[in-house]
Order: sequence, then C-alpha cells, then structure tokens
Amino acid sequence: MDVAQTASKTAVNPTIYGILLAISSGHFINDTLQAVVPAMFPIIEKSLGLSYMQIGWIAFSLNMTSSLLQPVFGFYADIRSKPYLLPLGMLSSLAGLIGFALSGHFIWIIVSVLFIGFGSAIFHPEGSRVAYMAAGNRRGLAQSIYQVGGNTGQALAPLITAFVFVPFGQIGALWFTIVAIIGVLVLYRVSNWYSDQLRFNERSKRKKNEEGRKTPINPKIKWAMVFVVFLVFARSWYGAGLSNYYQFYLIEDYGLTIKKAQAYIFAFMFAGVLGTFMGGPLADRFGKRNIIFFSMIGAAPLTLALPYLPLSIVYPFIFCIGFILSSSFSVIVVYAQELMPSKIGMVSGLTVGLAFGMGAVGAVIFGGLADLYTIRFVMILCSFLPLFGMMTFFLPSDEAVRNFHK
Repeated sequence: MDVAQTASKTAVNPTIYGILLAISSGHFINDTLQAVVPAMFPIIEKSLGLSYMQIGWIAFSLNMTSSLLQPVFGFYADIRSKPYLLPLGMLSSLAGLIGFALSGHFIWIIVSVLFIGFGSAIFHPEGSRVAYMAAGNRRGLAQSIYQVGGNTGQALAPLITAFVFVPFGQIGALWFTIVAIIGVLVLYRVSNWYSDQLRFNERSKRKKNEEGRKTPINPKIKWAMVFVVFLVFARSWYGAGLSNYYQFYLIEDYGLTIKKAQAYIFAFMFAGVLGTFMGGPLADRFGKRNIIFFSMIGAAPLTLALPYLPLSIVYPFIFCIGFILSSSFSVIVVYAQELMPSKIGMVSGLTVGLAFGMGAVGAVIFGGLADLYTIRFVMILCSFLPLFGMMTFFLPSDEAVRNFHK
C-alpha cells in the first residue's frame, strides 16, 4: 500500500529536471558575474592603488546589496511572485559588469558592484522558488542541483583572475557581457514556465496562504531560524576571509605569484561545488541536522591547522575544508524551507541572502584588521569560526521539524 501511494505521489508531482538544469545554469551565470568582482581584487589593488580596507568595502558593497535585499524580495514574492524579475535581475548585473570593467576610480567601482549586487538579490529568492516548484518529491536533490550551479560560478573566480584578468587587466571583464546576455535568454525561458505554473496553481496557492496567515508560527520554529541564520553567518565569515584574503596571505607569507595563488583558492571553491552536490544525498541518509553539524565541526580541526601548514600540504587541507564546509550548503536551505514551508521565498532569502550579507561585514572587518595588523593575523582569527558549529545542538531534529506541521 505504501509503495503504491509513493508511486502515485511521484507520478502526480514529478521532478522537472529540464527546469532544474535551466535555473541551475542561470544560478551559475549569476554567480560567475559576481565572482568577477573578487577575481579582480589582486589586479585593481595594484592598478588603482587600493588598500585592504578599500578591497573590503568593495566586497561589502557587493555582498550587502546582493544579500540584505534577498529576504525583502523573497517576502514580496511570497505574497505576489513576479517571474520576469529573473531576466530583469540579470540585466542589472550586465549593466554593473560593464561599469566595473570601465571604472577607473574607487567610487565608480562601488557604484558598479551595487548594480551587480542588486541583480543577484532579485535572482536568488525567485531562483530558489523555481527549484522548489520543479523539485517534485526530491527537494534535497533539486536544491543541490540548483545550488551547485551557483557554487560552480563562484569557484571560477581564481581561474578568471589567472586566465582573464592577469593577461587582459580590468577591461577583460567585458568578455563576461556575452555570458550575461546568454543568462538573460535562459532566464526568460524559465520565467515563461514559472508564469504558467503560477497560473495553474493560483487557487491552491491562495488557499495555502490564507491557512498560513491563520496559523501562528511556533516559537520553537522562530528560534530554530535564528540559529540557522547564525550558523550560516559563521560559515560565511570564514568563507569571506578565505576567498577574499587567503590569496594575499599566500602571496605575502609564501611568496607565490598572483597566478599561482589562485590555484589554491580554486581548490577550495571547487571542493565546495562537490560538497554542495554531495550534501543532499548525505542528508537523506544521515539526517539534515547531522550533516549541518558535521560540516562545521568536522572542518574545524583543518581550519585551525591551515595557517601554520607548509605549502606542500596546503592543497589537501584546503580541498577538504571546502568540501566539508559546503556539504551543508543546500541542506541548510532545505532544512529552513521545511521549518517554514509557507515562506519559501523569505527563508531562502534569509539562509542564502541575509546570512551571507553578514559575511560581507566580515570582509570589511577582516580588511581593516589586515591593514591594522597582518594578513596572517586575519587567517588565524578566521580559523576559529567553524567552532560555532556547536550551536547546531540547539536545532530541532529532523523528526521534530516534521512534527511541527502535522
């Protein structure tokens, strides 16, 4: 009987892989355009004579805009979705990218990255909603497919530096306008499907929203969301420190060239792509809360050792750190969505947006500390952040989350 019910449910609510691959491609392009900004840091630091603090402010402007506005757009989309905001957001990123390539002053760099950040803020909540709608009964897998596109785009940052910006300089960013135009076309097609789905599900969606307004949110769910945001916040601070400043640490303390330093950052980010993809299946087997706990505490011994390692063994350590930390990337989004299933856009904005925006604050603080002390001091400070994973003990178990909505 259970097998028959499961088969029937799967047939009624199938996983739409074509749309998942398309929105994952859009996520890849969106995050590739964002990756252009940190990829340019070693170049504009020299060409424009920027301080570490100014580098931090550029990262802050990009991440705060792209992150803090995500819950706002997500909350709005929970009330009334606007499918064609997806290609519109990509057009905003395109405009910012052109400005970034042509800017010769710190202020204009800031203005340009604000446009890129704004486009990303529009994309992410609606992108998460599309993945949720196309997931059918395989939400963990669907979220992994969606998130791995974005992580792959972010992982390209060191390769972009090494193979585009080192030989071509700042103007090389114009090459990515072609990628942005492709993104607009892909997201326009996704928006057509999204719009059709909204019309098809309009009545049931209204009914669910009305029921959601009548049912107050359990205080345990509210506190669980607070801890979820805090955990992503701590992980984001570590990611901000490593992705934005570890390249300078490799250059200054190990004497590497800009191009060689990028290989280590790429190893960290590429491992993050693999970890993101594997996290979903691992969570299905071992539980979401367990994977969230492992992704922080499991990485802590490695992060604590990283600043003191000889260069010869940095590669395996930084690869393992990236894989373990990112194994909960998609898992924690699904965990939050299951905590508040009637607020998909808002919780997606909180976990992928607001919490990462707090990581942008970390980028500014780390930049200031690097100017005041040293890059080595910043790397040692960052190494303690995964220990905050102990806070996972305050999260409800997977079974408790399911019982909240029975």
